[in-house]
Amino acid sequence: MNQQRCVWVSDNPLYIDYHDHEWGVPIYDERLLFEFLILEGMQAGLNWLTILKKRDNYRTCFDNFDAEIIANYDQHKIIELMGNAGIIRNRLKIEAAIVNANAFLKIRIKQGDFSKYIWKFVNGQPIKNHWKHASQVPTTTFVSDAMAADLKKRGFKFTGSTICYAFMQATGMVNDHTINCFSYKK
Repeated sequence: MNQQRCVWVSDNPLYIDYHDHEWGVPIYDERLLFEFLILEGMQAGLNWLTILKKRDNYRTCFDNFDAEIIANYDQHKIIELMGNAGIIRNRLKIEAAIVNANAFLKIRIKQGDFSKYIWKFVNGQPIKNHWKHASQVPTTTFVSDAMAADLKKRGFKFTGSTICYAFMQATGMVNDHTINCFSYKK
């Protein structure tokens, strides 16, 4: 059966699977939220499919996105990561992942739970949009602006408003499947 999907989905099986089973599905697990926040930052300036192809390598190299381990990465680990062709070898993005791990842990200490902290930007409930065309889907909103400003205030890097909005889409904080997409109704 040939189901209609959002127009941004290519015929790549990895992209199709991501769209059909992950994109827009609400995530509350702290580790997975942290993973998506880091991966969205890694994606800056690149195609999301590039990140999807490297996601398993990222999980391996970044200790399954365990923030407590990443927060303690040193220069030796950064050099090791810079030599790994299985990830995006951008020093600023790698260093940002370490900074973000520390900021993530501080939020956990202050707020008790990163998931509750991040979901407060949408009052704990996914925003369900009703877009007819992909051209209507924004790249930022006042919510992503507020999230980006708060994350920046807390020391996060590579978490501007566009990255935050992509994070919100990926983690189901916002449903931006177009109304003609079969996943819209899920």
